[in-house]
Amino acid sequence: MTSKKVTLLSMGAMCGALLLAVPGLAQAPSAPARFVGTITAISGDTLTVKPDSGETRQVGVPSTAALKRVEPGQKDLSSAQTIQLSDLETGDRVLVRIDPNATGDTPQAAQIVTIKAADVAQKQQQEREEWARSGVGGLVKSVDAQGGVIVVTSGAGPALKIIQVHVGKSTVLKRYAPASVRFDLATPAPIDAIQVGDQLRARGTKNPDGTEIDAAEVVSGSFRNISGVVASLDAASTSFTVKDLVTKKTVTVHITPDAQMHALPEMMARMIAARLKGASPAANAQGAPAGGAMPPGGAPNGGPPRNWAAGGNGPGGGQGGGNHNGDMQTLLNRTPVIHFSDLKKGDAVMLVGTSGTSEVTAITLLTGVEPLLEAPEASRNLLSNWSMGSGGGGEAEAQ
Repeated sequence: MTSKKVTLLSMGAMCGALLLAVPGLAQAPSAPARFVGTITAISGDTLTVKPDSGETRQVGVPSTAALKRVEPGQKDLSSAQTIQLSDLETGDRVLVRIDPNATGDTPQAAQIVTIKAADVAQKQQQEREEWARSGVGGLVKSVDAQGGVIVVTSGAGPALKIIQVHVGKSTVLKRYAPASVRFDLATPAPIDAIQVGDQLRARGTKNPDGTEIDAAEVVSGSFRNISGVVASLDAASTSFTVKDLVTKKTVTVHITPDAQMHALPEMMARMIAARLKGASPAANAQGAPAGGAMPPGGAPNGGPPRNWAAGGNGPGGGQGGGNHNGDMQTLLNRTPVIHFSDLKKGDAVMLVGTSGTSEVTAITLLTGVEPLLEAPEASRNLLSNWSMGSGGGGEAEAQ
């Protein structure tokens, strides 16, 4: 078979996988239909695949189908391994090309290119470590598209840090799709697509104190911060309503399996609030602890912060250059994990969700945040940066 170019788009952390695409096929007028997804079931010679977009599909695998396995990072099929249907497993990532000449109710595969689930997991771990080692992130403060400089703020309270992200011709720029919280679905976008207030992560070569980075890759997205009290819950749709304290408008928040949900213990909430308010002159005037320092032992070291996108598919969060916000993020990672069923009417919540006016999908959510609502702006920075941390490590830290 003639080798065809394969591009492997790395997703990032936790439960994601590698997105396969075959650009050469896109230009062919007679190219057969194809889709990318994850195998969820195998029955005889029929695969059930959950595509990255759209409904679950079934596809037959005839003996004539070409089955190839590639390694993460492999650029073409020249060294791909020929495999049998029996070598496929649930959880494997697949690119399926449909045979346009096949008949019958079930589409038949002409070609399947796959990556083993175990290989995907290993690749993701490597990516997490790379992002944790050489990554920075925060909220976009300004964008100089012509000069290739993006200024972001990272951390909150006394740990607030200004970082200059330098973007060059070789920098890979990606952006979340509208209403998406999945890093693997991020698409290429120019620097002028980045807006003030966006969340952004970059990895590359940092200076010693982490205040500047020559970026190899940048990922950005527009998200919404919401704080308020749960007004009602709908278990059937796993959603709840909350009155946004900023806009004073009611918002419906949808909770998906990808959402990161934690409960903040009361004492921890008070300590964090004291630290955040300590950086605010107005808060100090009201008698808040000056300096906002965490009590001894209040911010354990080690472990990268959690992923910033749904599906756990996001870049990591390095904490180099003395960024004490990493301690705060690790502290949040170790708070108890909760689920939709744990939410109650009247709970105070803070969340980062997809951009939307009346409906959003939650990315990260905290309960037990009553003290933090007294320092809303600092808390906004805190939660935004937490939602953008690394994938991986979060589950282990939280247990």
